Amino acid sequence: MSFSIDHGETFGLLGPNGAGKTTSISMIAGLLRADAGEIVVAGKPITTSSVRGKAAIGLVPQELAIYPDLTARENLMFFGRLYGLSDLEDRVNEILGVIGLTDRARDLTKEFSGGMKRRLNIGIGLLHRPELLILDEPTVGVDPQSRNAILESVEALSSEGMAVLYTTHYMEEAERLCDRVAIIDEGEIRAEGTRRELVSLVGGKDRVTIAGSGNLAAAADVVRSMPDVAEASVSDHTIQILAADASRLLPDLLIGITGTGASITSVDVEEPNLEAVFLHLTGKALRD
Repeated sequence: MSFSIDHGETFGLLGPNGAGKTTSISMIAGLLRADAGEIVVAGKPITTSSVRGKAAIGLVPQELAIYPDLTARENLMFFGRLYGLSDLEDRVNEILGVIGLTDRARDLTKEFSGGMKRRLNIGIGLLHRPELLILDEPTVGVDPQSRNAILESVEALSSEGMAVLYTTHYMEEAERLCDRVAIIDEGEIRAEGTRRELVSLVGGKDRVTIAGSGNLAAAADVVRSMPDVAEASVSDHTIQILAADASRLLPDLLIGITGTGASITSVDVEEPNLEAVFLHLTGKALRD
């Protein structure tokens, strides 16, 4: 496999359990020796014996790496001392705010919910301000509310300029978070690109549903004549449209429909998802 991640970018490794996601990030973090090839982070080569290169990496493993008999603050202080941080107190307070645990800072982590433990795990990975944050399936086993809090935190990190490598077997997480995605299966990257680029591999088209009133049949005729529109039909007071890159076409679609005298009450755009791409490339569903 081969890929690169830019500053401020969230790059997803998407694949089922056993596809090789954790093995891949273990090599990137210098925990496993690669059989061949080169890994470079922040301009420094990464091997199992690297020290300087690893300092640029924040690793949040799938298995929790926290001490249950320490408080949240004590966990952060402990790992911060290992990093040799000079502004440790301030940084710990900042991280507690980022992960939403300020009010539970002095509670033992063994009393935390699964989602709170996951958030603390992420906080530890952020302490030393890494250039690359590696998140290995950070939402496994957490409740929906905690999962959403974790996803919001990841969205904020990339917007602050951090490079994020995110592994998941949840399709909706990859679609929400990742600027680019690599689909991995049996230890190989089958395809890599933006969501739009990957969807184009299966020739997927967007489905647009426009509800309204008036002469919808005439409006559908106008829409059908537009470039990049593959199909337009009328059903139950709606116009059903199949088109490539519907978001770009939407202003022209609306102008064309209203130009026939029809009134529009609602518009819904449904884009093809990565599930179809994964099935096309691997011959199996994501969670198989």
